[in-house]
Amino acid sequence: MRFVPQLAVLAVSSLALTACGGTGGGSTDSRDFVRVVGSSTVYPFATAVAEAVSKTGIKSPVIESTGTGSGIKLFCAGVGTSHPDIVNASRRMKASEYESCAKNGVKDVVEIQIGLDGIAFAEASGGANMKLTPLDVYKALAATPFGKPNTAKTWADVNPTLPAIPISVYGPPSTSGTRDALAELILTKGCDTDPAMKALKDSDKDKHKDICTKVREDGAYVDGGENDNLIVQKIAANPKAIGIFGFSFLEENMDKLKGIPMDGVAPTYQTVSDFSYPGARPLYIYLKAAHLKAIKGMKEFAVEFSNAWGPDGYLKKKGMVIAPEDVRAANAEIAKTMKPLDPSLLK
Repeated sequence: MRFVPQLAVLAVSSLALTACGGTGGGSTDSRDFVRVVGSSTVYPFATAVAEAVSKTGIKSPVIESTGTGSGIKLFCAGVGTSHPDIVNASRRMKASEYESCAKNGVKDVVEIQIGLDGIAFAEASGGANMKLTPLDVYKALAATPFGKPNTAKTWADVNPTLPAIPISVYGPPSTSGTRDALAELILTKGCDTDPAMKALKDSDKDKHKDICTKVREDGAYVDGGENDNLIVQKIAANPKAIGIFGFSFLEENMDKLKGIPMDGVAPTYQTVSDFSYPGARPLYIYLKAAHLKAIKGMKEFAVEFSNAWGPDGYLKKKGMVIAPEDVRAANAEIAKTMKPLDPSLLK
């Protein structure tokens, strides 16, 4: 695996891709490596797959950790070697993002679910033994909980049964799929405990989204960037802080961190795999079909994922939660055939 800064990659990939749109054979004027952007959660798995692919004689794919949202935006910007071939995603592509792809000529997108993960809430081993609910998290982190400015300073202000320690949460940026999952799986769930907020979703969807998912910016929530390991380091050094990141990062750092139960369910391999943990979510990669003939190694990268995502595969050792057998079988077939996604399935 090689990590190449974005500017360097763009300089290398300024050549024209002449085999665009799936209309012809190979190109003599194209990149000789696969460029992958996207999720920081999927990044460790993608780099492991890239290393395995490079051992087969194919030039090692370049992996960039840009965050899911930013990665999809780069992926959908167009066809040609100045654009990425593959995007890693810690959530499913949105219908609006697919529409952006199509407008820019990216009309055949291959979707492969590679496994499962959870957005884990964690604290230092010597932390306060927090036990949270989506409602607690919403009241603590929302900019305007239930439509009113957030004045909570401590966790006890949110819920009197919680410790009277300052709300200090390190989490993903707005470009991250983990942040999107936080909004969808936790914040919105907490917000919708109020019947008026749940009703607002039908009458004013945009206002509902703003009230339910906009995160406060007064210092209680700290944008940790796309480097989840940095968030791990921050909370390991501060027993009063909480971190939010992919479950795999918690599992790899259990010597210095402990998971925080959500609705009484602790984030563990089992609770993520059976979706009993509220933050469980699927992980994906998306491939640009128009690049398949011109960029060598794209299909091999996808097939290698399918070789590695089983119960005995090396991705489990990296922290990936293994998807059910039927899901793995269906997506392994997609990796082989490169059948494009049906956009009507997206939301």
